[in-house]
Amino acid sequence: MIKKSFGYIRVSGKGQVEGDGLIRQEKAVLDYAEEHEIKVEKIFREEGVSGTLENRPALAEMMISLENNGHGINTVIIERVDRLARDLMVQEAIINDFKKSGFNIISVFEGDDLLKDDPTRKLVRQVLGAISEYDKTMIVLKLRAARERKRVKEGKCEGRKGYVEVAPEIIKEIKRLRRNRKGMKKRTYIDAAEELNGQGLKTRTGRTFTGQIVQNILQAEKR
Repeated sequence: MIKKSFGYIRVSGKGQVEGDGLIRQEKAVLDYAEEHEIKVEKIFREEGVSGTLENRPALAEMMISLENNGHGINTVIIERVDRLARDLMVQEAIINDFKKSGFNIISVFEGDDLLKDDPTRKLVRQVLGAISEYDKTMIVLKLRAARERKRVKEGKCEGRKGYVEVAPEIIKEIKRLRRNRKGMKKRTYIDAAEELNGQGLKTRTGRTFTGQIVQNILQAEKR
């Protein structure tokens, strides 16, 4: 049975995108895979992205796919380790994440032992054990990648939108109901909710209005 893998390639500068960096890396990955009878199912491309972790959509997308699995892939081939990152600490943060998750990284130039406990790498990994920033950053990246994937798939992003965007008429009606009336008491939030329900209106999630919901809508609109 032919082993399957992903490929990961990256150039850090916008000017390098038009150069041969990505082509060279892709060829190196595919040549290695062919030589070792590995089928590369997909190559994740990071174009004009620095080696930091703040904005690595392809890396995040690849990690999501590895974690969701279903395709049986747990190996990633790279041209060389500095394509993960030039900074040793960032390299080890990524490698440590792979190791914890049971994934494997093969470098065409450095070999398939990146996850082994070389003394220097082992020391860095121990230091990383006390660092939580990486995990936080990756969570944000994965969520961002998941939203982007959903947006591309569905042609929209289901981010949470306020009433100003999806139902401005509701806000307008609430304000009308809450307006001071000559010689009469101002309607409470509960009164306004009952009026809205009496008109057959619903919240953006299809629920009936309550006084608390009306209050929350008005407070959110003022922010």
